[in-house]
Amino acid sequence: MHKKFTYVIYQIIMAILAIISIGMLIAYYANRINIDAYPYSTIDNSIWLIFFVDYFIRLIIAPNKREFVKDNIFDLLSIIPASSLFFFFRIAQIGRTFRLLKLIRIMRLVGFTGRLGVFFERNELLYYLYISIDVIMVAAAMFCISEKVSYETALWWAITTATTIGYGDVIPKTGIGRAAAIVLMLLGIGFIGMLTSTITEFFAKKDERKISSQLAKIQQENQQLKAELDEIKNLIKNKH
Repeated sequence: MHKKFTYVIYQIIMAILAIISIGMLIAYYANRINIDAYPYSTIDNSIWLIFFVDYFIRLIIAPNKREFVKDNIFDLLSIIPASSLFFFFRIAQIGRTFRLLKLIRIMRLVGFTGRLGVFFERNELLYYLYISIDVIMVAAAMFCISEKVSYETALWWAITTATTIGYGDVIPKTGIGRAAAIVLMLLGIGFIGMLTSTITEFFAKKDERKISSQLAKIQQENQQLKAELDEIKNLIKNKH
């Protein structure tokens, strides 16, 4: 019982840290904060260190290292050291540093959001909704960087594309932007299909429960009639 409670608290703490990181990365893409400046850099580095230590401790104690890496790919993506890479590139004076960093941090965003998926796996529709939101945020970040637009504009484009509305006010012109559009279109078609099937299944189960209830009632009435008929037969036999 104590171990289970400790595990739940651990998962909640890691989830809170992941949500903080997701919020910071979205604010970074939206140019609301500079994640490489204090105090955001300190928060980001601290969370990165916690996830880094957590991942490698679990890797060390895992009986099958290959299976662990395969089953925890999102955890691995979440510990990409973007800040360290920024420092290296700044010293080496390699061009397009910030754009490369944003692309690297997209992978971290995927990692952080992927880690939260465990909380939604029990309900298929809720899990798919979570995945959809995750993909929309990542695709918006890709569009923001590749098309050089604000994150708000990119998010608007991602939502309208995923919902298959597509106003056409914002269109992708780069390869990365078009790739993100294809993923969102497939996501939108899949989500609508799953939503339709879920609604159909809900009403089908509702009708099935109603029919089952009626059949149970009929079966009970038949049993009562059978008991009464048996009683009548016994009375007739006793008279003869």
